[in-house]
Amino acid sequence: MKIIAIIPARGGSLRIRDKNIKNFAGKPLIAWTILEAKKSKLLNRVIVSTDSPVIAKIAKKYGAEVPFLLPNSLTQPSSSIEPVIKYTYEWLIKNKNYKADAIVLLMPPNPLRKTVFIDEAIKIFKKKKPDSVVTVSETPANHTPYWTLIRQKSGKVTLFNGQNIKNIIRISQNFPKKCYGRNDLVYVFKPKNLFEKNSNLYGDKVELYITNPLYEADINTPEEWLMTEVKFKMLKSKLR
Repeated sequence: MKIIAIIPARGGSLRIRDKNIKNFAGKPLIAWTILEAKKSKLLNRVIVSTDSPVIAKIAKKYGAEVPFLLPNSLTQPSSSIEPVIKYTYEWLIKNKNYKADAIVLLMPPNPLRKTVFIDEAIKIFKKKKPDSVVTVSETPANHTPYWTLIRQKSGKVTLFNGQNIKNIIRISQNFPKKCYGRNDLVYVFKPKNLFEKNSNLYGDKVELYITNPLYEADINTPEEWLMTEVKFKMLKSKLR
């Protein structure tokens, strides 16, 4: 089975200047994702998809392939991730005659990711044979739909499903089902998902890989950067 990792990294960043190449714990932020991907023996190729020559140079230094630069049309702040991954995969087919059985999407704003998460997600994909495997963390009780409140157009506050707030489930252990949030650690999926009418990462059959929430991170603001540095140091100390 040919499995490739794609790491999307655009040059622009709205809230943290040059985020992907900014120094995080002694290395450029994107380097942590590349290094963990390179350790995996289940990945055939690790590709960084970027529009930035500077990011490309740094990515190559840490062992990733950067076979082309993305067009500006795919790297706007409003651009979604699916067209970027699809473009990358189609480029490999057209220019290198290279097709993969699975794509592993790794988002660089999480420097806490470990190789074990990548490998476990791939193993689930091979064993269960779904259209995709998505890493998730169990949602804290106050962030589940059961305890989420909304304000209706009338101004009345209700539960997320529109029910009266007086009917709220009082004990989280009584929730009908567990809820999970995507944590962007790893996505593993079949390339065909990208070519559906509504291009997506998931397909019809999705498997969840539940991971430790300690490894959750998505750096978009200076505050999140600082908090992730604290977690990084804590986890490093814990592993020692």
